[in-house]
Amino acid sequence: MGVSRLDVLYRRLLLTKLFIQGWGKPEDLKRIFEFRKIIGNRERCKDLVQRDYPIFIDKVEDQTDCKIHNGHFISPLEHFVPGILPAESVKARFQFIVPKKWKRHRPVCIHLAGTGDHFFWRRRTLMARPMVKESGMASLLLENPYYILGNAKLQTYYRSSLKNVSDLFVMGGALILESAVLLHWLEREGFWPLGMTGISMGGHMASLAVTNWPKPIPLIPCLSWTTASSVFTTGVLSRAVNWRELEKQYAAHTVYEEEIISMLEYCGTDSFRMGQEFVKNAPGSFDSLSDLDLAHDLLDLHSPERDQQMGLHSSCSQPGTGGHTSDSALLLGRRERDGLDQMLSAVSSSGPHLDMLHAKNITYGAGPRQSLQRESLCFMKGVMDECTHIANFSVPVDPSLIIIVQAKEDAYIPRTGVRSLQEIWPGCEVRYLKGGHISAYLFKQRLFRQAIYDAYDRFLHKYSSL
Repeated sequence: MGVSRLDVLYRRLLLTKLFIQGWGKPEDLKRIFEFRKIIGNRERCKDLVQRDYPIFIDKVEDQTDCKIHNGHFISPLEHFVPGILPAESVKARFQFIVPKKWKRHRPVCIHLAGTGDHFFWRRRTLMARPMVKESGMASLLLENPYYILGNAKLQTYYRSSLKNVSDLFVMGGALILESAVLLHWLEREGFWPLGMTGISMGGHMASLAVTNWPKPIPLIPCLSWTTASSVFTTGVLSRAVNWRELEKQYAAHTVYEEEIISMLEYCGTDSFRMGQEFVKNAPGSFDSLSDLDLAHDLLDLHSPERDQQMGLHSSCSQPGTGGHTSDSALLLGRRERDGLDQMLSAVSSSGPHLDMLHAKNITYGAGPRQSLQRESLCFMKGVMDECTHIANFSVPVDPSLIIIVQAKEDAYIPRTGVRSLQEIWPGCEVRYLKGGHISAYLFKQRLFRQAIYDAYDRFLHKYSSL
């Protein structure tokens, strides 16, 4: 499947850069990685947020068809990882849009914000208000950390561009705990059923939050997938990453290689080593990818020559094996080949996909420069998988309540070479829309809302007696 030309064009028109200040403090990375190991396990973190965690309503606005409650609470992340949030983000803010007349039960859907979705206007206008009219469903809109509207002091975000790689992980940890606060509060207030959704980054954050909820819950992630690593290494956003600064910091601070790499996990697999296999076998320059016949030259991993090098060819017998490859050599070869297959396929799905990898800021040079670029790229994959890969978190209680909405030609969220959500969450449903990321976001909101209604109906059918 190709990728959307609109996605590629839209990204080229934007001048913003990602991670302009680098990786973030090594101490912050280590602290958030340690905390990820806790929130990645539902049994370990189910009691982190008290059921009676305090929430405050600051103002109530009376509209023609609904009431809008503006509230706040202290982010629980501040208690568990003190000082890692910017001071302005310690207070989490939300907006609760409640219909004046309920049609059936008192359902509420929590909407997490996508990239650039500052404050509440966009979600309120495109999703929450139509949902009040169409189904009588309430919506709770949580503001992202770093997205404090109108605060000149908070400069971590600039034109929706995170300044540090670590900021994305801090945001995820905060949203997981803050979502639990809101779900507990809604339960106390008698609202039911409860669910979560989000678009793009908001969908991924909603997915992470639901993995920690100890009850069946509808989840509708839209335009998101399994991990953020492919987003920043092979998607169109990889062109916006400030690779030069990341390389410079990686070279200057040995802590990344000596301490942080050992903390990285990916569902039992060393993600950093998988990344190393990718860049070691990748072409010398991403700029030349479109000139290669990848299907036959680069991806011909099952050629006799390569199999022989790996010890997989049937004629490459070892002494005492009777003409057959040893089990250990076969297993090693398969692991290496499978990991490389997975990584390389992310950059080989189509011509347009290769075109968008022509980012001059990640063109490989020679010698030490080449090695540094490769190490920085696979380190990025490793840290992203550590904190964002769905397989590093618990499986939701009932995956059959999950409806994922994906764009077939999404250039922002590459799916090729990444484990599918159906594999990680058996029983979930995936719906595919025609077009890419941008066109789906602009014109398919109605289909997003319909997926929400369908997931809630599915929940009521299975759990109406709760």
